[in-house]
Amino acid sequence: MPIGKVTIFDVPGVPFEIGELPTPEVEPGALLIKNTHAVICGSDLHIWRGDMPTHSNRIVGHEFTGVVHTLGKGIETDSLRRPLNEGDRVAFPFFNPCNRCYWCIRGQFHACPHRSRRKDLESHPFCDGGYADFYYLPPGHYVFKVPDELPSDAVPPVNCALSQVLYGLERAKMDFGDRVVIQGAGGLGIFATAVAAEKGASRVIVIDGQQPRLDLAMRCGATDTISLLEYPTAESRVERVLELTDGVGADVVVEVVGIPAATLEGLDMVRVNGKYIDIGNIGEGSIKFPAAKIIGKQTQWFGTTHYDPWIIEAALQFLVRVQDRMPLNDVISHKYPLEEINEAFEFAEWQGREGGTTANRVALTM
Repeated sequence: MPIGKVTIFDVPGVPFEIGELPTPEVEPGALLIKNTHAVICGSDLHIWRGDMPTHSNRIVGHEFTGVVHTLGKGIETDSLRRPLNEGDRVAFPFFNPCNRCYWCIRGQFHACPHRSRRKDLESHPFCDGGYADFYYLPPGHYVFKVPDELPSDAVPPVNCALSQVLYGLERAKMDFGDRVVIQGAGGLGIFATAVAAEKGASRVIVIDGQQPRLDLAMRCGATDTISLLEYPTAESRVERVLELTDGVGADVVVEVVGIPAATLEGLDMVRVNGKYIDIGNIGEGSIKFPAAKIIGKQTQWFGTTHYDPWIIEAALQFLVRVQDRMPLNDVISHKYPLEEINEAFEFAEWQGREGGTTANRVALTM
């Protein structure tokens, strides 16, 4: 079994510890991935800050990609039966549905309650995670070859940021001609902007406090932007959305900020009988609002976590299709070697920092 570097998270406020561990034995029907890139996602920052409960003594990181290191016995193709060889670049879900529960037998793999990864290094003492040299895909996994046309830098966000917003918009059945508001222009927000534009939204309105992010959103399909500096209050931003939508409100609003207050604001931007897709609020923060915000306006709320496996292939083909029109590779704005993970997290952090951060997505390279 090969040995790989690992970065071990214990508790919030304590730096990652860097060490080495053996990799799991590759069972028949399994794959061992040699990671090449991993990205610091907003949910990783939630864990790092202590905004959400997690296990101690574990390897975190879930937005990543790599190449096939070892093929388990019986594995000769990817999930679409295309030949798969050691060294091939691949993308894959970072969670594994059990395929044997009430949800899985209905094809609702995103909702499988048993889909979580291994919890801690006591129960699974191996090099096996996103912020590590290796990741293990067990029997029953899903894996997809990366198209030759895509540069490797484009692939890490596929299994989280891009797939998450793509699935959210698919699940909410965004229609051609819809007017869409995106709350936040970080990694998920830029991808949501691009997907909404590609799906035929007549207006894509993006809200953020960082002008470079808003500029990138305009290059990736936004028709309008709303700066928190120009519109500093929730009321002024809601009013601006109404102005841009002829007083009606947005057909679809997508929340990818991760702050409960953003949800309260976003619900006021949705038209009567419109749709609200809440993706960012995965922390412990509570949201309190009058029932009329939902019931009186007949708002359709889609709380969205994870996705079904087919989304990965759709996301890869989407990137191939738009790569000459939208600079989505720029979503990864900075890179650090894996050994500098603590510096990377400090740089990526935006909460409590005046002016936020200059980073969009920060990648770790192996």
